[in-house]
Amino acid sequence: MNIPFLSFSGMHSLIRQEMLDSFADFYDSNYYILGNKLKAFEKEYAEYSKVSHAVGVSNGLDALIVALRALQVGAGDEVIVPSNTYIATVLAVSHVKATPVLVEPDKATYNISPENIKAAITPKTKAILPVHLYGQACEMEAIMQIASDHKLFVVEDNAQAHGATWNGKITGSWGHINATSFYPGKNLGALGDAGAVTTNDPALCNQAVLMRNYGSEKKYYNEVIGYNMRLDELQAAFLSVKLKFIDRWTAERQAIANIYDQQLKGIGDLVLPFIKAGASHVYHLYVVRTKQRTALQEHLAKDGIGTLIHYPVPPHLQKAYETMGHEPGDFPIAEEIADTCLSLPLWPGMEPAQVEQVCNSIKKFYAGNV
Repeated sequence: MNIPFLSFSGMHSLIRQEMLDSFADFYDSNYYILGNKLKAFEKEYAEYSKVSHAVGVSNGLDALIVALRALQVGAGDEVIVPSNTYIATVLAVSHVKATPVLVEPDKATYNISPENIKAAITPKTKAILPVHLYGQACEMEAIMQIASDHKLFVVEDNAQAHGATWNGKITGSWGHINATSFYPGKNLGALGDAGAVTTNDPALCNQAVLMRNYGSEKKYYNEVIGYNMRLDELQAAFLSVKLKFIDRWTAERQAIANIYDQQLKGIGDLVLPFIKAGASHVYHLYVVRTKQRTALQEHLAKDGIGTLIHYPVPPHLQKAYETMGHEPGDFPIAEEIADTCLSLPLWPGMEPAQVEQVCNSIKKFYAGNV
């Protein structure tokens, strides 16, 4: 049987009727923007995230932009970001006219290295933007201590790690103001673009509320130069339904990852996910590394198994950032990850037999290639 990289069927069949009822309620309400469904989801997501405030916005990139703007990060400021993150993290810094400063990750966890953060701080540094990559929490205590020592802000990019924790404290609750995405493929995904900002600071929350809605709190009265970056009522309603199942789906993801761990340990040159002591991993992605990445991916495709590469080109080698003047070799860890990483199929509802099929195909590849 063919195995796609991602399937929504297991999740969506479980909640189909509740989602349809939610749509009907939304449709009949005749209220579609900044209404009670958004308020309800913001309250629910804030409670889930163990923070005082959540502000729904249009997508994850916009959430990052709103968070940085709320902190008044702008021209002349530097923001430290991982060298191996998805491009959106870096784009957000550029969109507020600040300078992204790339920092290499821990090669084992793929998350930004606290020691490398320290080395990158200059008098222009205003914020640190850690990304909980693939679903594993960053070393947030160390990062927050560095920020405190140097009087810097922290903005967590929590797009891939809903429900992950560092030393028991949930991601999205550590930083001064934090951003997340509810893109459909995320662990908590809408049925379209959506995102949110989380914070414990009422003043920053107020800035985010203003920023997402034309800089306006009262209709037609504009306090700051804002954006149209609102999370609409329909996506908020859908997210409220799905939020109730996130812990169940996370447990399924972790169970699937455990099978991969057991079945693929010691196979060929595969490097499996490594979880740092103190971190939990919610497996937005199950990423392996191999120097035979292209051949393995082609082999799996021939066996009807879908895979993806997260991500094939690191930010410093993207054409969009050629003006930064970086060359191949400037960030060797990010480049090595980009050249060797491969994401295996993993989604709630994936059957053990399907996981076994993926593992058997990988074993077959290495039996003929090592």
